Amino acid sequence: MASLATFLLEPVSALGRYALLLWHAFGSLREFSIYRKNLADQMIRVGIDSIPIVALAAAFSGAVTTVQTAYQLVSPFIPRTIIGSIVVPSMILELGAVVTGFILAGRVGARIAAELGTMRVTEQIDALEAMGLNSVGYLIVPRVLAGVIMFPVLYVTACFVGITGGLFVGSLSGYVTTGEFIDGAREFFQPFDPIFGTIKSLVFGFLITSISCYKGYFTGGGAEGVGQSTTEAAVTSCVYILLADLVLAATLLS
Repeated sequence: MASLATFLLEPVSALGRYALLLWHAFGSLREFSIYRKNLADQMIRVGIDSIPIVALAAAFSGAVTTVQTAYQLVSPFIPRTIIGSIVVPSMILELGAVVTGFILAGRVGARIAAELGTMRVTEQIDALEAMGLNSVGYLIVPRVLAGVIMFPVLYVTACFVGITGGLFVGSLSGYVTTGEFIDGAREFFQPFDPIFGTIKSLVFGFLITSISCYKGYFTGGGAEGVGQSTTEAAVTSCVYILLADLVLAATLLS
């Protein structure tokens, strides 16, 4: 009975620790001048260093979407502009943000959890506190802010590269001309689409970095605990990306 109660209360306890951690972290924003250099470093590691892998994944996503659309829909009775009508909104509304989110959950989220987890088990975080430094503000605020600031940049990069990749493959394979692709993209373009994608990227950036910081900051159990926190950070971030994706679509696109 006691084990069942512990099993049921653990998610509530974890949510409470997560909320308190963020409360203490952003309560230290008045000390931002101390963390400014750390923020710049994190923006480079979260954003700039992730551009190559994000661009690669986006290019293949756009190219595959073009090929699959041509396979399923192109016929003598359907205009070939349908390819641009599907590939461009798919990248802007869904693939640009979600594919980038999954990549960052594995690359950035795991790294953040491993860094903080290692600092925890080697007592480096305790040393920061002993020196009078606010470890929560110093370690967590720059990482979360870097994710929120740089994820929209990566989202725009992913959309641009993905659409270009789809257009390139469509033209090269003869499925659609450049003019037909652009005409299709313009035909069903909605001005709210890029705004929606940017909102998703902001939410995903916050979720990935904050969840990974939480997992890493409360790591225990030595080297094995660091490995477990790293895995949990990546998996939990992916789950919450999917959940947030559904909630945002249901609330903002309905």
